Amino acid sequence: MNQEQISIDGLRDVARQLPNESLAAIREAALEHFNRYGLPTTRHEDWKYTDLSSAIAISNRWLQAGASQPTPGDLRDEIDAVTTAIDATWLVVANGVILTQDVDAASVPALTVSRISENLAEPALDKPLADLNTALLRDGLNIRIDGALDRPLGILVIDATKDEVGVTQSRVQIDVAPGATADIIEYHLSTGTEDHYANSVLTLDVGAAASVGYVRLQNRQPGHVQTGRTSIKLRKDAALSMASFDLGGRLVRNDLDIDLCEPGAKVSFVGLYLAGDDQHIDNHTRVDHRAGHATSSQEYRGILNGHCRCVWNGKAIVHAGADGTDATQANHNLLLSKKAEIDAKPELEIYADDVKCSHGTTVGQLDETALFYLRTRGLDKQHATRVLTHAFAAGLVSQVPVAAIRDVVARAVEERLAVLVAADIDAGLPR
Repeated sequence: MNQEQISIDGLRDVARQLPNESLAAIREAALEHFNRYGLPTTRHEDWKYTDLSSAIAISNRWLQAGASQPTPGDLRDEIDAVTTAIDATWLVVANGVILTQDVDAASVPALTVSRISENLAEPALDKPLADLNTALLRDGLNIRIDGALDRPLGILVIDATKDEVGVTQSRVQIDVAPGATADIIEYHLSTGTEDHYANSVLTLDVGAAASVGYVRLQNRQPGHVQTGRTSIKLRKDAALSMASFDLGGRLVRNDLDIDLCEPGAKVSFVGLYLAGDDQHIDNHTRVDHRAGHATSSQEYRGILNGHCRCVWNGKAIVHAGADGTDATQANHNLLLSKKAEIDAKPELEIYADDVKCSHGTTVGQLDETALFYLRTRGLDKQHATRVLTHAFAAGLVSQVPVAAIRDVVARAVEERLAVLVAADIDAGLPR
């Protein structure tokens, strides 16, 4: 049976009414490409464990309801809570709308911000969700970093639903000039209990000998859906240190593509996903080693409880001629429930001879001996479980490369772990 698709006629009607006439041509091209290929189904290898039916259903309901969006002003308190807690130069996309005052305020040395509608570049039409993003794009951000930023650049993508279903798109393009240094924060939040689907696209081009620290934190409402594609290119001797954290959302799919296109490029990235009842979190990563003497290292960890499912698919491709490559992958998962499921698939494709590559994955439960030891020291089961899960997550939390958000990440992870562990106790398991 064929998967239902998003109404193409409904999308056309919405696209015609969007602002910024300069984007009309690329919207139409993306819409036609999207109509030709549609969204991926579970018959596609990269999507065999993740069904987009909920995103499609939300989108069609949104179209049928008139495709309206709450105003960004509805989110002012939530925006202020984030931007005052983390010292950064903030750019905000609220309900798919770029807040003009933040763009105007971002005029700091070494940082140039403009709208995609003002500096149009032809988007690549090769990924269905990116096509959907372009077809419904109200506007996007072009960011150029030309030197050393004195504080992090923060990108807050925040959405609200009240009485109506919502769908939003966000797009950010960042260019880091050769030799520049920058810390970047990407923060995704949502409020409200009505269904919502957010679809984001971010591209990052790191110039020769530039250095970037990057943190992505996703903490959406439990019933909301998010898909995101992040495409990164590293030039000669460029360095990227990245950490990603997925705490919220009912269905979350992250696609991370990293292209080491010139010698000496180096990337280190880690990811932590925490999932409870009715959550589905899917991380697909791909690293292309196209030139020799480049290094990639990735480690993802998951803590799962209740009836949930997570997916990790990490792929590293060493292309012909990329001799001197050093690529490592690791994925470790802690299951707190018999109903939790993880599908883990590390992949290496090697077409060069002189390389150093490794990969591996583990799935397990809490160490009963360690639990017993902690309980003999006076801790009940809940506290003992929190100690062990905290230790499992702490190895990645400690690697957050942007100091300004480190404490925020640690608190968010600790709060989410407390909920997951409490669910374990509430399920009536032995104390």
